[in-house]
Amino acid sequence: MAHYAKLGVGNVVEQVIVAEQDFIDTQEGTWFQTSYNTRGGKHTLGGTPLRKNFAGIGFKYDSSRDAFIPPKPYNSWTLDEDTCLWEAPVAYPEDGLLYNWNEENQTWDVVELGGPDG
Repeated sequence: MAHYAKLGVGNVVEQVIVAEQDFIDTQEGTWFQTSYNTRGGKHTLGGTPLRKNFAGIGFKYDSSRDAFIPPKPYNSWTLDEDTCLWEAPVAYPEDGLLYNWNEENQTWDVVELGGPDG
């Protein structure tokens, strides 16, 4: 069994299923195999990566890159051509804290986690 993504209008993924190739061959539409273990052009278990990223609903298949590209999260982010993932204009802080991107200020804002009382 493998994962397959069905493409819709504009090569946007509209469905991802687990199936045998024989079943996919009987289905209408355009289907591409995708690997659950592929992210950023690397296979997480050391295997061969497939189409840069595991497909998700709303991802776009880019035939020139043979890649599934997630939706752009913010206007300021740019596509990394090697990984086919979006990158913020400022690197994510590596200090162990949790951050959310602030598009207006172009900064990473610390997420304040509430204590036992909320």
